[in-house]
Amino acid sequence: MRVLVTGAAGFIGSHYVRTLLDGGYPGTEHARVTALDLLTYAGNRDNLPASHPRLEFVHGDVCDQPLLRELLLGHDAVVHFAAESHVDRSLRSGADFVRTNVTGVLSLMEACRSTGVPRVVHVSTDEVYGSITHGSWTEESRLDPRSPYSSSKAAGDLVALSYWHSHKVEVSVTRGVNTYGPHQHPEKLIPRFVTNLMDGTPLPLYGDGRNIREWMHVADHCAAVHRVLSDGRPGEIYNIAEGTSLTNLALTERLLALCGADASMIRRVPDRKGHDLRYALDSTKLRAELGHGPRVPFDRGLADTVDWYRDNPDWWKRTKQEYDDGEGGYGT
Repeated sequence: MRVLVTGAAGFIGSHYVRTLLDGGYPGTEHARVTALDLLTYAGNRDNLPASHPRLEFVHGDVCDQPLLRELLLGHDAVVHFAAESHVDRSLRSGADFVRTNVTGVLSLMEACRSTGVPRVVHVSTDEVYGSITHGSWTEESRLDPRSPYSSSKAAGDLVALSYWHSHKVEVSVTRGVNTYGPHQHPEKLIPRFVTNLMDGTPLPLYGDGRNIREWMHVADHCAAVHRVLSDGRPGEIYNIAEGTSLTNLALTERLLALCGADASMIRRVPDRKGHDLRYALDSTKLRAELGHGPRVPFDRGLADTVDWYRDNPDWWKRTKQEYDDGEGGYGT
């Protein structure tokens, strides 16, 4: 099995690559991986094995059509993680999001079509459905994105699916809830708050902290993506959920407890523009069709994540020093 993984040096992509190379999914003991990443601020080459014999790392852009056509020859599948994903950045400037999340998908799908790659999974987000007051979004729910980021992801989903309907490229789309775990860039809520606490820096909590998100460990998210790659139906969407739903304030309180701090470390900041109140996904389809469900309990996963940042200060201090979003925001 030979797999091209885009966005392979990022948080979720690198976990997927490391697990593939470790034979962590059935039938992947001898998988060969081509890891493609542009190494923007969110990509880190240190997230991947330095010299694994079954890994080829390529520093490149998903919008580079000639490069993609050259790389894709001989591959059995593509898993497309590459994306611009920070909502606050998209609110300040959406051009990079449209380029990567829409044009990049078009470029990749066209390259897959022209080279005859037999299987593609396009990884998306719950944010394409917008906010929901009660209940959960299903795969049949209408798209109602509220930010340049989520709008660009929704557009990319539609582009990807059009290649199944128009060209019979066997693509499936996954839409996952908020994901956490080791190696996550400190622009996101959990690593930002954990590393702030380790630095003795206040936590910039948006508004009243009542925004609700569902959290899933990166190992569970990647396992679901691989299950869709192996057994999912082309042209279909699969929600990946069944995590733990918490307000941002409740999550912050858990992180304070794990880091031995108290509420005096919370600093209220003006709410994000157009901040969605609540996301919730129904993943019945994933369970019923593919028999997949999460395995990492939230309390254990969160504690292990805090421990990882505590044990790897060189990784996050260097990453955090190189990163500055300019306004103190965080992604959720």
